Amino acid sequence: MTRSGGFAAIAAALLVATPASAQQSDQKVLKGEAAFGDWHADRPGVRRLIGPQDMPAADPAQSASNGAGVAERPESAKPELPPGFSAEMIASGLYNPRVVRVAPNGDLFIANGHADQIRVYRLAEGRAKPIEKAIFAKGLNYPYGIAFYPPGDKPQWVYVANSDSIVRFPYRDGDLKASGKPETIVAKIPSGGHSTRDIAFSPDGKTLFLSVGSDSNVAEDMDKQPDGGLDAWAKSKPLGATWGSEDGRADVLAFDADGKNPRTVATGLRNCTGMTVQPATGALWCVVNERDELGDNVPFEFATEVKDGAFYGWPWYYIGNNEDPRHQGERPDLAGKATVPDVLMQAHSAPMNIAFYDGKNFPADYQGDAFVTMHGSWNRGARTGYKVVRLKFRDGKPTGEYEDFMTGFVISNDAVWGRPVGVAMAKDGSLIVTEDGNGTIWRVTYEDGRS
Repeated sequence: MTRSGGFAAIAAALLVATPASAQQSDQKVLKGEAAFGDWHADRPGVRRLIGPQDMPAADPAQSASNGAGVAERPESAKPELPPGFSAEMIASGLYNPRVVRVAPNGDLFIANGHADQIRVYRLAEGRAKPIEKAIFAKGLNYPYGIAFYPPGDKPQWVYVANSDSIVRFPYRDGDLKASGKPETIVAKIPSGGHSTRDIAFSPDGKTLFLSVGSDSNVAEDMDKQPDGGLDAWAKSKPLGATWGSEDGRADVLAFDADGKNPRTVATGLRNCTGMTVQPATGALWCVVNERDELGDNVPFEFATEVKDGAFYGWPWYYIGNNEDPRHQGERPDLAGKATVPDVLMQAHSAPMNIAFYDGKNFPADYQGDAFVTMHGSWNRGARTGYKVVRLKFRDGKPTGEYEDFMTGFVISNDAVWGRPVGVAMAKDGSLIVTEDGNGTIWRVTYEDGRS
């Protein structure tokens, strides 16, 4: 981990780490090009609304390589939050904490990716202080997604998505360590490339969903046509299915709970890094890292309800009927057939996980909204992402608007201390957020709540 930015940068970090005040009130919604800012404009309460009509033309010549250096977190630095909210640190110095999921009894299960472990934290009631912590399972293969089965108060299994398989462990309420060896439920998931495999169960527990990201940026190594010809392939496969090195990838797949009866739910999702089920509707949602090297603001990242049988464009199209110039003329049969996602977000923000809020700690107007973590940009001249945003919903439907909720992770134009990844609502209604820059876990509460 490198130090970067000097004393001035650290001082700046401390300034932005104070609680937000009047910044949130009565702000206009930033639309179109006005929404294409960078980290300097990020603060709790800043709202954006981006539509398909706002998509600029692709400009590969504008593409930048601008990865952030990760600096040590200044000792007193905390994330910046809206008025009334506060963040307490649960843990720090972890090696690559990724997805966080909450067990029915309130324990926090953390996918410790590069350590090949699942960690468990049990917190003191109403506090961020762990009273017990343990390694639930180890010897995994870059674990990411975690799900409890069956859904509800008394799960009997913990499912874990490795980069190449789904396994499950026996589980009883309160277990801090797996009582048995892993049972392989789904073997031979395509490995390599994008390695974030997330999983979720349908509310009735009958369907296990799995997201598998692409092997590449934009199918550069995929043959122009599949064996047997394109016409035959298109007739026998789901709409927009890829082949060769991308066969079975950039998809959301489904299985029975025992891993049998595999099927494709949706295609053309370059890297669906996080999935969840919307409590109000039972619909499956995912957040997607779109492709790189088409310019600072192309294409938009997105969150969307995953519609059965839908094709979301990758690699031939993006955000509807925008044809990728690197695949020009290759799939005229798919023109006009790509589903437009529900919520569009700034290009290259790298959304990672999504969680809906239906707890009792936050103010009432947060009910039914969703939180999305953003890992941050590398393919953009002006840095963006590195924050947690709130997606606005009304009567269970997205408005398309999103709002900065948790910021302050960026130190300077060259360095950040935090890269948000995991997000989950705790049993007491607080929000749990992981970031893998300095390996910290945070508990966010509202002062007037009952956490």
